[in-house]
Amino acid sequence: MGSQYKEIAKKALWTDNPVIRQILGICSALAVTNLVSNTLVMGLGVAFVTAFSSFTVSVLRNIIPIRVRMMVQTLIIAFYVILVDILLKAFYPDMSRALGPYVGLIITNCIIMGRCEAFAQSNKPVISFYDGLMSGLGYTLVLTAIAVVRELLGFGTIFGLRILGDWWVPWTIMVMAPSAFFVLASIIWVTKTFALKKEKTAGQKVIRGVQASGN
Repeated sequence: MGSQYKEIAKKALWTDNPVIRQILGICSALAVTNLVSNTLVMGLGVAFVTAFSSFTVSVLRNIIPIRVRMMVQTLIIAFYVILVDILLKAFYPDMSRALGPYVGLIITNCIIMGRCEAFAQSNKPVISFYDGLMSGLGYTLVLTAIAVVRELLGFGTIFGLRILGDWWVPWTIMVMAPSAFFVLASIIWVTKTFALKKEKTAGQKVIRGVQASGN
């Protein structure tokens, strides 16, 4: 059982990351990754919705008629998105205003529906919750990396704290939405290169092992 949880975490955070591997949920990269604080709140909101939506879908999977399952899944997701929106407005109004309509648009995030349909629909509640949580954190990890680059180069700050001195000339383009695509593409390129190099090394080890056993 422990190995199954480790495998889920490994896939969600790295080998099958929903953003850098499946290219899902990238619309958020345009909207909220100019500041790290906004990105973390959005990412944690998505992780919360994905985890509890997967849990709820798993609990109800034997009750929901198969023909209307996606409609019910959408209603479940919408419930948790509205809950996140209400909590932000009640306890973090400034953050809620900063994120604007993008909190409500969490419902359109393909990662959430994808985990409900691909995993929660055929697995037990606890592990479905864990799968949704890890997928949300995998999403958060990548978007936070984008936000760190954009805020640092665009404002010279991280979490609003000055990191680069007065000598730094902010890159205006890093504050603009298109820069998110450039940074995301760079991250995908680096991770893909690293993964291919690792696979090549593993393949060479297997070949050497086969040759050694043959001799």
